[in-house]
Amino acid sequence: MRKVWAAAVLAGALLLAGCGDPGSGGEAAPQDVPDAPRAARTERVPSAPPPSATSTTRQRIAGRPGTKVLYLGDSLAMENQDVLGAHLKDRLGARYRSAPYSGTTLCDYLEGTGKDSLVPAADKAAALVRAERPDYVVLQFWGNAWGYTPCMDGITYDKAREKYFDRYAADAKALVRQIDAAAGTGRTRIVWVLQGPDPITPERVRRVNALYEARARASGGLVADAGKAVAPASARYTWAEKLPCTSYETRHPAYCTEAGRNLTALHRGDDYLHFCLAPTTAKSRPCPARSPGIRRMASAIAGAVAADLR
Repeated sequence: MRKVWAAAVLAGALLLAGCGDPGSGGEAAPQDVPDAPRAARTERVPSAPPPSATSTTRQRIAGRPGTKVLYLGDSLAMENQDVLGAHLKDRLGARYRSAPYSGTTLCDYLEGTGKDSLVPAADKAAALVRAERPDYVVLQFWGNAWGYTPCMDGITYDKAREKYFDRYAADAKALVRQIDAAAGTGRTRIVWVLQGPDPITPERVRRVNALYEARARASGGLVADAGKAVAPASARYTWAEKLPCTSYETRHPAYCTEAGRNLTALHRGDDYLHFCLAPTTAKSRPCPARSPGIRRMASAIAGAVAADLR
């Protein structure tokens, strides 16, 4: 476990050395788009949405060509962004904008967080919703727990566990409120991405995901269980470096990294948190290598949006 902790801290520190440019980087690898425009399973939160997210909004979205999706998040979103964009465009013909920043948490995307925020004013969630008028805002945050983010005011999971969760829940509520206010009558649906197993603080990610699900229930949002796609089939919160190849990965050997054993690598041996199989660089970037974990998560997120549109 000490080895896992040290490697993860090092990987996080390297990615935090430079916040990447939103939407920058190379194009998605040729096989990062799905075989056919079919929707993956979505995890819908069973509750009645508020009036602003009723069927009239769905008719508006479904009846307008080019559903627009905004993708915000931390280093996981930074590495995922090109592949997710390819999935959304190929499967839905979606218009797409991404603005992730490595090392961030929910409070960084709140307006009014001060000059030390890792996200500039123009890329705050509410500012982008006002500018882009998206139909969906996808939020993917691992739940920064180690005090990298100034707007968390030094609240960390290891030193103040309950305070950390209370603050995280409050920031989730505030972020929804700001997004809703920015959207006005053109309601934007929020998609909360559930995270995969955490090898360092395994119980923490369960509670972070529970916070996302609770916020979705309270505000008529959606959840996309991308984390399930990178976990063992029989153990949702058990971390694994490698998993059995999916049918897609078997058909595309570049994704089934150990075809003889029917296994594929989700993580590099020196990075237990991220899913990009290319070496970490000082400047954050979209992942430049075919990476099964990224493709799995992107497919799950795109499937959640596709299922909602149906």
